[in-house]
Amino acid sequence: MNFEGLDPGLAEYAPAMHSALDPVLDAHLNPSLLQNVELDPEGVALEALPVQESVHIMEGVYSELHSVVAEVGVPVSVSHFDLHEEMLWVGSHGGHATSFFGPTLERYSSFQVNGSDDIRQIQSLENGILFLTKNNLKYMARGGLIIFDYLLDESEDMHSLLLTDSSTLLIGGLQNHILEIDLNTVQETQKYTVETPGVTIMRQTNRFFFCGHTSGKVSLRDLRTFKVEHEFDAFSGSLSDFDVHGNLLATCGFSSRLTGLACDRFLKVYDLRMMRAITPLQVHVDPAFLRFIPTYTSRLAIISQSGQCQFCEPTGLANPADIFHVNPVGPLLMTFDVSASKQALAFGDSEGCVHLWTDSPEPSFNPYSRETEFALPCLVDSLPPLDWSQDLLPLSLIPVPLTTDTLLSDWPAANSAPAPRRAPPVDAEILRTMKKVGFIGYAPNPRTRLRNQIPYRLKESDSEFDSFSQVTESPIGREEEPHLHMVSKKYRKVTIKYSKLGLEDFDFKHYNKTLFAGLEPHIPNAYCNCMIQVLYFLEPVRCLIQNHLCQKEFCLACELGFLFHMLDLSRGDPCQGSNFLRAFRTIPEASALGLILADSDEASGKGNLARLIQRWNRFILTQLHQDLQELEVPQAYRGAGGSFCSSGDSVIGQLFSCEMENCSLCRCGSETVRASSTLLFTLSYPEDKTGKNCDFAQVLKRSICLEQNTQAWCDNCEKYQPTIQTRNIRHLPDILVINCEVNSLKEADFWRMQAEVAFKMAIKKHSGEISKNKEFALADWKELGSPEGILMCPSIEELKNVWLPFSIQMKMTKNKGLDVCNWTDGDEMQWGPARAEEEHGVYVYDLMATVVHILDSRTGGSLVAHIKVGETYHQRKEVSEGVTHQQWYLFNDFLIEPIDKHEAVQFDMNWKVPAILYYIKRNLNSKYNLNIKNPIEASVLLAEASLARKQRKTHTTFIPLMLNEMPQVGDLVGLDAEFVTLNEEEAELRSDGTKSTIKPSQMSVARITCVRGQGPNEGIPFIDDYISTQEQVVDYLTQYSGIKPGDLDAKISSKHLTTLKSTYLKLRFLIDIGVKFVGHGLQKDFRVINLMVPKDQVLDTVYLFHMPRKRMISLRFLAWYFLDLKIQGETHDSIEDARTALQLYRKYLELSKNGTEPESFHKVLKSLYEKGRKMDWKVPEPEGQTSPKNAAVFSSVLAL
Repeated sequence: MNFEGLDPGLAEYAPAMHSALDPVLDAHLNPSLLQNVELDPEGVALEALPVQESVHIMEGVYSELHSVVAEVGVPVSVSHFDLHEEMLWVGSHGGHATSFFGPTLERYSSFQVNGSDDIRQIQSLENGILFLTKNNLKYMARGGLIIFDYLLDESEDMHSLLLTDSSTLLIGGLQNHILEIDLNTVQETQKYTVETPGVTIMRQTNRFFFCGHTSGKVSLRDLRTFKVEHEFDAFSGSLSDFDVHGNLLATCGFSSRLTGLACDRFLKVYDLRMMRAITPLQVHVDPAFLRFIPTYTSRLAIISQSGQCQFCEPTGLANPADIFHVNPVGPLLMTFDVSASKQALAFGDSEGCVHLWTDSPEPSFNPYSRETEFALPCLVDSLPPLDWSQDLLPLSLIPVPLTTDTLLSDWPAANSAPAPRRAPPVDAEILRTMKKVGFIGYAPNPRTRLRNQIPYRLKESDSEFDSFSQVTESPIGREEEPHLHMVSKKYRKVTIKYSKLGLEDFDFKHYNKTLFAGLEPHIPNAYCNCMIQVLYFLEPVRCLIQNHLCQKEFCLACELGFLFHMLDLSRGDPCQGSNFLRAFRTIPEASALGLILADSDEASGKGNLARLIQRWNRFILTQLHQDLQELEVPQAYRGAGGSFCSSGDSVIGQLFSCEMENCSLCRCGSETVRASSTLLFTLSYPEDKTGKNCDFAQVLKRSICLEQNTQAWCDNCEKYQPTIQTRNIRHLPDILVINCEVNSLKEADFWRMQAEVAFKMAIKKHSGEISKNKEFALADWKELGSPEGILMCPSIEELKNVWLPFSIQMKMTKNKGLDVCNWTDGDEMQWGPARAEEEHGVYVYDLMATVVHILDSRTGGSLVAHIKVGETYHQRKEVSEGVTHQQWYLFNDFLIEPIDKHEAVQFDMNWKVPAILYYIKRNLNSKYNLNIKNPIEASVLLAEASLARKQRKTHTTFIPLMLNEMPQVGDLVGLDAEFVTLNEEEAELRSDGTKSTIKPSQMSVARITCVRGQGPNEGIPFIDDYISTQEQVVDYLTQYSGIKPGDLDAKISSKHLTTLKSTYLKLRFLIDIGVKFVGHGLQKDFRVINLMVPKDQVLDTVYLFHMPRKRMISLRFLAWYFLDLKIQGETHDSIEDARTALQLYRKYLELSKNGTEPESFHKVLKSLYEKGRKMDWKVPEPEGQTSPKNAAVFSSVLAL
């Protein structure tokens, strides 16, 4: 079972609480269950609780027969009826297993399976029992002896197992693969990759393997190849349980709501013959478990966590009379199982009790159970004692059975002869493309084998190892990919080619010739880059977010505002959203919605990017709405009604929120009306598949004003009745956000068919003009009307694949209705501009952005955005003087290119699929205050408390700024930063011996130091912050950073520990005030910190002491050569490095006469490089002295 959506109170059951084998009495246990249990000072008796009196069981009706305590106070994690003997197995959260014999539940055996992890699943075999924990599979005899113990990788998180036959086992978990284990050899035989990670439930029929995923999907896989044959998207939140019987698949789970995950009371039922969903089954309990109990009919048992159980038919209506209640000792039921004979049900609760319900007084768990072996007294034959100290003692005194068979140790000589394996033949492609240099041959890797490995399975094809994640090195390989020619070059997935210098010599200007900033794609979960750009180019959203600042450490609105500020400052250089995505990964709702991708899934493109970005779109709008609402108006939630209540109190609510009125009309005539709000709409397509014309406006109106027939409770009839549910709109949003939901071939065919119909109608409209010219060329097409109608299409090509209008008109009618139609230039001329808004309630929306999914099987696909950039953005970037126009651009990560407006609405469904649409009201910017007031104040530089618990004043290494020391424009600040590694670099070695970086190492800032650059306290640091991190550090780089394990841990660190956001605000204030930063290698420092600093505010000693086309010189060598200082002896110290960089800058001004004598300084640089070549750029070792650290400065800091 998937526990992600269960009650959060279960988190209190930590494994450390239950490490002891002998449990003690828990304070929460119901004392009524322990009436006949004798308590002694040593602990609590764990024998099965006897039934005090005979229980009357009615034949055919399930009633409780027995209740026992498995382990006092420890929640039951799994229960399982033995398939071979009359036994019930129970596993606990403390890793303890207990078995009970027969319907009286007599304790048979009890033993510890795992000392720390809970038992996830139990499977009975003929000779023993399989127990699955987090990363361990253990096979034990029924008495507790270990048969084998198979350890999995520590990174695995397993949840389910499935016995496919007597010797083969499948194990699945939260990873993106399923392991196949051979029980005879106890070895892994196969590793099947699954497209959707998180397999927590597995079932098997004679047709398919069924895999239930945490994302709410159920996939049907082939029994031989394990390939996906079909997939059902059951629930939007998560899957709780499912079962299969005959041709029916029933599921229960959780749906995503604005407040989180909610248990869905509709069971999704699917017909496996037609592979489609049938009418959902509405039940009266919150379903957490379900099982088919087929006796005379295919009954379903639905169990809630609170103990309610309901029986119903999967194709009928649920009856409230078919509900009985299990009385758990704890607050929740944790597990449920049905015996093979369907005569017994087992329930386990959160206080360690097991409840047995049966439909007969003497039930049997299996139709044909074998006899159970019970423990017998140990009978030992009396043998004479042997004194092993006597060398002459005859070994014949030890009884050994006589045998005529060959002993196992008598190994035949033929089996001992060495037989080396034959080397596999060289690939023919390698021989064909190989070039010889002397006696060594070089050839490109054809990628038909695993890198650096040669498998010896010569009879099997290795096509599954063919990797398409990277572009092949050979030009021949590129020519063999015909689908790349279908995808336009500018739409293909762009990647950064890394060199020895990293990104310094990568030509971003080749991809972006504008002054707008792209976003780098190599960061985890950077698939949302296109949506970040869309939000940035919405002027009211940009101004609102940049004015926001709060005290939360991980606030998406704050981090998005910092990123927007970087995009404003950039002059065509790409930015990266590392800090924003770092905060995004900490939001629990993002993880629950499946928005956080693993690195392997993102690199291979296994996730459905179209669905992912649409879920991300809904998530970010909801999150921004909540963040801004909490800050601006705390009482915003007091309103009555919908999902957001007083959504107008938040500016995000004013921009995106749409007030709705949901009406339910029963056939008895009673009507129920309730109000709600939504931030976006999802397109609902008509079922009609005919080729008739269907305007986009009609589909949009159908999606906004939904009407559907469903079963709902009627207060007047006091029962569930067929009702007509309609949704009407009360108020139109300023920004209309639409998720296209083109997730299957059905929707794609609808878009393709409507585009073809629209194209034919455009040709038919101008057929009179065409018939006049017999010989008609493409260039002769003039004055053809486009779907937008504002400008004329110059060619036929711009009319193809177009169904989406550039503008739509929406009007609220007097009877609460809504009229939607396409808006063209002629309509505006007809109605006049005065009609457009307040007087007549008519609003015109213009298309502002489209987000599309690019289908490319080689790279896994990508997401790009078409955005209409407004005049104000062009004016700020100073693209040209007096800019008054708008322009459409393509944003493909760091590739930005102006495009024709028709390209934004052309969707070739073979490779370009629409995902998200943004329409905005005309003259939207005039309604909102677009002034940006910097929310960062000077108080961020004042003294603050450290997060470290053990920090003392004697450990202080800096003096905070006083009020009279606040920096001014042009002041110097020495800066240095130290970093730690979160992920190692991924590189490959090419066939010619060169190294190619596939993915750079992911760095995180660990220490930031700023020192005063002028005044009486020059050289004394005023910022020396160690940055606390919650992410796992792979390498502290102590030799280069001086950071040691524990320095970043608030529990044991003695440093001045702060959050990244706190230190980021300090640096942002210094940048905004206009100080000049002096340091060595500041470009990399600012990049990892994720700051965009204007070039005139950076004084980098790397470039001050550098000659063109020469190597960069280290800070240590410069300090030794110019200042006669020997620094960075054992480790680096950021205070020392920042102070040294300041002194080097002073030396530069002295040598260059403040930059007035470049020729004399050029001579100094020439002598510097000559000295460096002679010394091999190495500083001579100090003789009996350590690197100077200016003891006077440190003593003054210590005294303070």
